[in-house]
Amino acid sequence: MIELTVDAVRLHSPRTITTGTPVSEAARSLRRSDVSALPVLVDGTVVGIVTQSDIVSLVATTDDRPAVRMIMSSPVTTISPTATLSEAAKTMQAAGVKHLPVVDDGTYRGLLSVRTLAPYLSRHHLEIEPRDESMRVDSADSHELVVDG
Repeated sequence: MIELTVDAVRLHSPRTITTGTPVSEAARSLRRSDVSALPVLVDGTVVGIVTQSDIVSLVATTDDRPAVRMIMSSPVTTISPTATLSEAAKTMQAAGVKHLPVVDDGTYRGLLSVRTLAPYLSRHHLEIEPRDESMRVDSADSHELVVDG
């Protein structure tokens, strides 16, 4: 069995935003069915992430429409393109997140999501549970995340 690394899968490359991006602009981008998170970059470095749930939480609690820096999740859990998919799933589980920006030598390379990982995981090995406002990825047993090669 060969275990794949993050750089072996097709990463989602959503549009990135900056800390000064208006929330309304981020919300318009997140309305697309294929975009559920937007990495926030400053000088090419990932400093935060905005998700659909961040926008829903904002709308539910206030009429204010601040810049993205006020609602983004930060610091952000990231992953290296050389990490294994098993490591990625464990990182998502430990952080309670559904998205991991892929960063190589400080440079943003794409976004890994639970949806991206799903085809590489056995249904018996992946259990997704809501935890607070985040998703949780749990390994149903002690098997490693592997793909037969």
